[in-house]
Amino acid sequence: MNSQPPLNGPDDSEAFEIQQLLALRQQPELLHELLHCTPSELQNQKRLRQLFDHSLVPAAVALHETRRKALGKLPHAEQLWLTRTGLEQATAWEIAAHKARRFAACQQVFDLCCGIGIDAAALTHRLPVVAIDQSPAMVLRTTWNQQILGGPSALQTDCCDVRTRDWNGLIVHADPDRRDGRDRPTKRLEQYVPDLAWMQQLTTTAAGGAIKISPASNFQQKFPGCEIELISLQGECREATVWFGTLAGSFQFSATCIETGETLSADPLSAWVAIATAPARCLFDPDPAIVRAGLIDVLAEQHGLQRMDPEEEYLTGQTVPATGFLDAFEVEAILGGNLKELKAWLRSSPRSEYEIKCRRVRVEADVLRRALPRGDGPPTVILVCRISGRVHHVVARRLPRQLPQPASH
Repeated sequence: MNSQPPLNGPDDSEAFEIQQLLALRQQPELLHELLHCTPSELQNQKRLRQLFDHSLVPAAVALHETRRKALGKLPHAEQLWLTRTGLEQATAWEIAAHKARRFAACQQVFDLCCGIGIDAAALTHRLPVVAIDQSPAMVLRTTWNQQILGGPSALQTDCCDVRTRDWNGLIVHADPDRRDGRDRPTKRLEQYVPDLAWMQQLTTTAAGGAIKISPASNFQQKFPGCEIELISLQGECREATVWFGTLAGSFQFSATCIETGETLSADPLSAWVAIATAPARCLFDPDPAIVRAGLIDVLAEQHGLQRMDPEEEYLTGQTVPATGFLDAFEVEAILGGNLKELKAWLRSSPRSEYEIKCRRVRVEADVLRRALPRGDGPPTVILVCRISGRVHHVVARRLPRQLPQPASH
């Protein structure tokens, strides 16, 4: 294994890509010039081709635009070595750092299918890493991105097809390709590269580790004996992580909210809550990681809440629990599903702004919003949901989250 990626043997396209990467790194003035270009200059590139090597300009512009897209997702995005597909599949930095903490007690981790190296960089803040990818160009990017984002632990790199190696007894982190040449990522684990069979074998042969998969994938019943952690960031369920071996928790499912640092781990069938006869003072929208992990009833039981309908995710209760797993709304009115009834009720107190929320009831949010009367009333939330089997419009106001107190040490 090498501290620099092996460049022997790449195919012609990989060799050309590496050549361009090396040339771009040696000409920082080209990338600097792009910061001052207008959108039209970036599009036609005529002036840039006159100033710089014309064969490098398209690659430089593509990198520049990808770096702009990475702002807010990755730290030091303006310096990173990225590709469009690499960025789309890359782990958000906060999630990468969260996962890395679970590896802290290990001696070394092999980061398989490392891509542009975001997970590898986060892991080096905790332990030594060997980053592996079958693309020499991706391994080169991982090396350079480690120099920008990485921690004090050593990074080694290797270039191979991870399916040809034996990972028996090792600690691993794997991020199989969800695209493999497709325009859109697949939801089927059987179409990942490496595929589901390889992932399942990895969970039984490696000593322990994690496999990153899409939270929208068909992971149910696929990884017996493992823990599947659903992770949310900024109100979106961003990743599912399959923990196995020595790094798996005690329960089959867990949900984590990155902003608050909360994790709820449980068996989804360990709790069951009753259906409320009528909504209480507050309605609650569970975090998407809780929903995808199937832990709504567990969360509701923990905080003394009830469901409003067997088919709805929304919960109800009198007070706002201290958890970041719930968005809270104070009920102002509960109306039927008829739009005329909703509009008539709002005419006496039209609002300045409407937030439309729905889960199980299909609603064209923009169409509904435009149909409602406008005035100078306070911002209002309209929840379109089922209550006891019937569709209702709930007029409510958003309440601030009651976050849990940090644990004392």
